[in-house]
Amino acid sequence: MAFVVSSGQLAVTGAGVTPGYAAMTLPAMPWEYETIWRTQPQVRTVIGFLARNIAQLGIHTFRRVSDTDRERLTDHPLAKLLASPMPGMTTYRFVERMVSDIGVYDHWYGIKLKLDGQLRILPVPPSLIRPHGGNWIAPKYYETAGGRDFAVDEVVHIHGYSPDNLTVGSSPIESLRDLLLESSEAARQRSQMWKGGARLTGVLQRPMDAPDWGATEKTRFREMWRTFSQGGGAEGGTPILEDGMTYVPVGFNPEQAQYIEARKLTREEVSAAYFIPPPLIGILDHATYSNIKEQHAHLYQDTLGPWMVMLQQEIVAQILPDLPGDNSDVYCEFNIDAKLRGSFEEQAVAASTATGRPWMTVNETRARNNLPAIDGGDSLITPMNVTEGGLASPRDTAPDPAALPKARGLALVKSGRPADLGTAGTEGDALATSLEKWTKRAADKLLAAAGVKAGDMPDLLALWAAGSKDRIAQLEALLADHGYRIAQVGAWEVLNAWNPEAENWSADVMLAWILAAAHTHAEQHEEAGRKAVAAVQERGGDGWREGLQGAASSWGSAAVLRAATASTELRSFGGHDAASASGLTKKIWRTGGRNPRPSHKAQDGQTVSLDDVFSNGLRWPGDGQGKTDELVNCNCTLDYAKEG
Repeated sequence: MAFVVSSGQLAVTGAGVTPGYAAMTLPAMPWEYETIWRTQPQVRTVIGFLARNIAQLGIHTFRRVSDTDRERLTDHPLAKLLASPMPGMTTYRFVERMVSDIGVYDHWYGIKLKLDGQLRILPVPPSLIRPHGGNWIAPKYYETAGGRDFAVDEVVHIHGYSPDNLTVGSSPIESLRDLLLESSEAARQRSQMWKGGARLTGVLQRPMDAPDWGATEKTRFREMWRTFSQGGGAEGGTPILEDGMTYVPVGFNPEQAQYIEARKLTREEVSAAYFIPPPLIGILDHATYSNIKEQHAHLYQDTLGPWMVMLQQEIVAQILPDLPGDNSDVYCEFNIDAKLRGSFEEQAVAASTATGRPWMTVNETRARNNLPAIDGGDSLITPMNVTEGGLASPRDTAPDPAALPKARGLALVKSGRPADLGTAGTEGDALATSLEKWTKRAADKLLAAAGVKAGDMPDLLALWAAGSKDRIAQLEALLADHGYRIAQVGAWEVLNAWNPEAENWSADVMLAWILAAAHTHAEQHEEAGRKAVAAVQERGGDGWREGLQGAASSWGSAAVLRAATASTELRSFGGHDAASASGLTKKIWRTGGRNPRPSHKAQDGQTVSLDDVFSNGLRWPGDGQGKTDELVNCNCTLDYAKEG
């Protein structure tokens, strides 16, 4: 075994490596990546999305005081450098170029300069600078297009991963070149089609018994046809064929060529190469309100988080050592706090709970709405039911839970299956019955408010919106109540087989997820009803009463489907949670139902790791994070196993 012995500097042994060990890779030249970025809208959209969303955050500098405390540094040399990397250059433009260069080339270069005694960083396009010489560990120096060479310690070089050395990265565009070339060729074909008056290629057939043409007739007809097919000025007109001639199209029409689908696929492939969820860049084919909301919530954690961590660490590793002073506890972070906060309503609720009382004055609220101040509006109003040292929150005056109808199954389960817990079938039927009855009551209330027996059609959407919040709150309670029981059913199906004593498992751990799922299903069921009412509103006319009654009936049918989908998801989640707590490491898809989907039927028996997804993109049957067409009326289940 060969070892590297070094005195402060890493050396290269070369032991066991011959000149013919491996061929050098030949990626695209930098200007090729630049051309792709300039000419391919999909690439520009995705890279621009990354650069703009990271650049808008700003970077803050901190000193670590202790494990639980830190201080913001505004006068530190690093803070000043990041605020003004070069005279006239903003932090936004600096970070935007940094992210864009890495996205296009997988490289970013900055030259360290001393201006007026202060360190500055000059960004250099990767097409104008490159590492030269050295070895696979580090270059000897950096050479530029202008002929000036820079030492390694004079250049900030951020790059990604390359499988064959530590000095360069490999652009994601490299893996997309063939796909982008195909898209470019398709665009060129479309251009030619429009140039020819949007006509497809074809041939002219002239009957065998037609009179012979001389040179003059052939020239005349050729010129006439050119005006219709090759930009002669008559594009879009109708040519007149002679002597019984016919035109036979040859090639694909636009629908067969699937131009729109191909463009969507290209953008999806580019977004996948950069790990961006398609709905965030405008691909909304499988988007819903709930999953877009979740993807936006995770944008600065899962999608952009790795980028920000990489840039933060590179700045500390390559720039901070050149700054004066003791910087051992200094670091920088992108300012994502504002982006990770909830909506204004969510922040207001949290602030009210934290303070135990209202936290804004009347005049502060009026100022937010561009209204003038009023007398007496500068003091906080404390409700009579909120006293210091008393209630923790104004919302603590909600009815006593003991006075409310008992929610079944809300006692914590530490061990032992609850005696009143039914089977998956009975609990699912109970949810379906409750949701169907609730939907009928809500629909009847809307019909009564609309006055379907007399009068002109009112604003149905306004009537619907007036009760929306109350309906969603009631739906959440109903779904959470039944969902808690169904999730326990799924959990005990696994526990009885693998962990009868329920070691390391507790039903109350599932509550947070169940409440979130109940909220999502409540919003989706509410939206189904709103769409049905909106359709009646749009049609209008004298038949609106019958239409509204039909909408109520269809909403009731949707309740049955919603209950089945929610039951499958909650049962699957409960089993998955119990499997995780029981130390199981594998899950096996079992296809069920009389007429399963082809994708579900194809993966019957498929086994993956517990934390992985199946080939249809689902973590478990009914997974709310999956595509809608993979979820409705799914009757599949999971089995579990231990490794080895």
